[in-house]
Amino acid sequence: MARKIAFINYKGGVGKTSLIVNIAACLARMGSRVLLCDFDTQSNASIWLLKLDRWNPINSTGEGAIYSIFDPGRHRVCDLIVRDVVLDKAGGHALPGLDLLPTTFNLVDLESEYAGDPKRPAYVIFQEQIAEIEHEYDFILFDCPPNILRASQCGIFTATEIYVPANPDALSLIGFTLLIEKLGRFHQLSASFRRVSMGPPAQVYGVIFNAIKTGVDIEVPKMRMQLRLNQFKAAKRTAKEARIFDSFVRDAMVVRRAVALGLPVALLGQEAIGDNVVRDYERVAEEILRNAPAVT
Repeated sequence: MARKIAFINYKGGVGKTSLIVNIAACLARMGSRVLLCDFDTQSNASIWLLKLDRWNPINSTGEGAIYSIFDPGRHRVCDLIVRDVVLDKAGGHALPGLDLLPTTFNLVDLESEYAGDPKRPAYVIFQEQIAEIEHEYDFILFDCPPNILRASQCGIFTATEIYVPANPDALSLIGFTLLIEKLGRFHQLSASFRRVSMGPPAQVYGVIFNAIKTGVDIEVPKMRMQLRLNQFKAAKRTAKEARIFDSFVRDAMVVRRAVALGLPVALLGQEAIGDNVVRDYERVAEEILRNAPAVT
């Protein structure tokens, strides 16, 4: 069964999308089959991996975007997946094994326009459709916006693990605290829709420090985050195995270059050789592989 992981923090601007795109790429390069599901209405992961020439037609029509499984509801997740999404200059598959479930700006309508059936919330519809294809993957990653509204709920309800990207600042700590509070409320709200086969609701298993600027000492922020994490663990509000990751990702200009080129950092060739951030992403991916929850 695929490991299904949601990446979310209630504080925006922590570099979540750059983290999830590059971790997904590293996992695929290590031989895993990976599906990245973009639930952020800003569509950054989708624009990055599809580039504008492939993303714009989807955005213009809505055809092929994740919102279409809800409205008009004619499509299913399996119809929308862009297989081996990363292309090279010649249009060949540059990174086999990394697939994308794309989104566009119309996903915002899930929050304000979509009525649906109260007996079948959007997160139930999505989870059922992911269950149809999860056997095809080793990892399914959910890029969630900094809230637990309907789009994020789809990822969180379906996930089996949650990782929290963070910066070494007070706002990331506040965002983490708020996330835990909102997460508990959502689990209560959605409890009646869970089936035994889904296992328990997803809990936070790790905090990953990201986009660390040169010269910034992260030891004190890590200590503060650890104290808060210990409080949540003692209250059984996170997984008992939850931890601050040993690995972290430094801020680097090459990441912004990768976005412009529509490639994960590890595929930049000569531009990425010798750049420490490539190894940073690899270390985080390796730690995720080691951090698999115990099978019960």
